[in-house]
Amino acid sequence: MLRHSVLLKACTRAPCRWASTIIKPWYITTPIFYPNAVPHIGHLYSLVTADIFARYHALKNPLRPVSFVTGTDEHGLKIQKAALNKGLPPKEFCDAISLQFRKLAHEADVNFTRFIRTSEEAHYTSVEHVWRQLDKLGLIYKGSYSGWYSITDECFYTDSQIVHIAEEGHTPARTVSKETGATVEYSSEINYMFRLSQFREALLEHYSSDPESVVPLAHHAHLVSILQSPLEDISISRPRSRLSWGIPVPNDPDHTVYVWFDALISYLTAIGYPWPNSGVSQGWPVDMQIIGKDIVRFHTVYLPAVLLALKLPLQRQILAHAHWTSSQKKMSKSLGNTTDPFQAIKEFGIDSVRYYLAKVGGRFQDDVDWSHVQVTKHDKELQAVLGNLYMRITSPAIASRMAPECSASDREPFIPLLEASKALPSVLSNYMDKVNVADALEAIMDVLRLANKCLTDAAPWKSSPEVARASYDSCLESLRVSGICLQPFMPRVAGKLLDALGVSPAERSWINGQVGSIGDVVAGVRLFPAVSK
Repeated sequence: MLRHSVLLKACTRAPCRWASTIIKPWYITTPIFYPNAVPHIGHLYSLVTADIFARYHALKNPLRPVSFVTGTDEHGLKIQKAALNKGLPPKEFCDAISLQFRKLAHEADVNFTRFIRTSEEAHYTSVEHVWRQLDKLGLIYKGSYSGWYSITDECFYTDSQIVHIAEEGHTPARTVSKETGATVEYSSEINYMFRLSQFREALLEHYSSDPESVVPLAHHAHLVSILQSPLEDISISRPRSRLSWGIPVPNDPDHTVYVWFDALISYLTAIGYPWPNSGVSQGWPVDMQIIGKDIVRFHTVYLPAVLLALKLPLQRQILAHAHWTSSQKKMSKSLGNTTDPFQAIKEFGIDSVRYYLAKVGGRFQDDVDWSHVQVTKHDKELQAVLGNLYMRITSPAIASRMAPECSASDREPFIPLLEASKALPSVLSNYMDKVNVADALEAIMDVLRLANKCLTDAAPWKSSPEVARASYDSCLESLRVSGICLQPFMPRVAGKLLDALGVSPAERSWINGQVGSIGDVVAGVRLFPAVSK
């Protein structure tokens, strides 16, 4: 145990060796998406979730750059077969599908800084470097590997990880992965193996000492329970006779690097690994990795073991989100029950789609169902609470009768609103730091609902000019603060709102939520587009 403790402490202290005057970027990644078909709403969910956290941290600390990586994982048997079915070379097939993922990020206002493709030459160099380093350490060996293989998951499973399902009309029973439900077939190969078993104790020590390293907590608890038992060594190559579309194993062209191993290294490639100048990186370690719950093992066991071997610090936090379902079934390209994110954006506008994804899916614990009816309902709520508030408070009926000033007594009914507005950035930060996007967004909506109530109660269109002034000033202030806080969630609408309020770009950082000013207000601005029918 001492050996593992020393190794772990050396790795987690590693950033100290790289100390410099350069500020380490706050580094966040999405999964590297598998482009065997066009993207669905689940991919948009991962992208938007990562973008929300990236924008939040950029606003909270404007002096610290944010490095935001997404991209496509383009090798593997599934891609090879999909390209063959289309009659295209794998690279040409990936070029077209990868472009759709980049287009989706653009249409969703996802502000990534690097789009990595695993077919890039730089990635080949990175993977080859990692392979040679692990080989030098004696952590790679050639051996016979037998197990249940899933083409869908591009993964081998052990006997304990599969289940036989008897289905009416099907003989024999279908064998599937317990974790993903994907069909598996038994296969035996001579592969290169990675000595994963050597890292169990170090991984267990790391996760046991940091309960927030994997969220939600249920995933952390499950991970720690897995690490109580021995880890088996894992295959990290496939025979080239079975898989030709991938990175060749260094010094052995008869084998191809296993797609999951290749893909996990992309998070290093994306920020310039292998780093020159004695290991000074451009942002490692990852501050937050956004992944789906079906790939937790790859990111919490396999990748960290490789990082420990390379004496690199482990990821600081992994957010394993739940899935979007359709009629309570996981959306899957193979099942054909996916939702087209481009159509959703076209119909509702990206801000309303982002709002729904964050509001309904922002607790990350349970699967949530995509519902056209519910998206419509949330879109109407958003327009009523935010859009109508702005239209009401800037209406000519109020502007034409406001007094230049008002007394403290006139402002008294709005004190709870002003206090809630002032506290909002702190409240929201508390939720975001606890990785609770849904309640953070709800806190903003609560302030806007309170503003609407105060406005209705005061009835400034028929009250005294002084009350009209108090209503105007207080509601605009709540809109200003809410606009700043909404920027991570709905950047387009938030920007339009802040523009209409005359808030300068220099006064839109998180600190300006409590200290800032309103300029020349533009009346009658429609914040949301009409819903396409």
